[in-house]
Amino acid sequence: MLKHKSQKQKGKISFSRFFQKFKEGDHVAVVRELSIPMAYPSKIQGRTGKVIEKRGSSYYIEIKDINKPKKYTIHPIHLKRIEVAK
Repeated sequence: MLKHKSQKQKGKISFSRFFQKFKEGDHVAVVRELSIPMAYPSKIQGRTGKVIEKRGSSYYIEIKDINKPKKYTIHPIHLKRIEVAK
């Protein structure tokens, strides 16, 4: 897991990731953006979950921690859409 960006990439963010949209029921992975401070525990880095609803500019995500579902409000720059095999 990266702890910092390279010198050339420091402070830069992707606008397409910042303004990405998700629908209810989409599956996402938590991939933190190193330029923006984390507002959630680092232990959920790399976890996958499901979008429950949109709250303001962020999304309410349900992630299973062992077998107990936990809910977090995460900005879309820290999320990545994934395909789930059916």
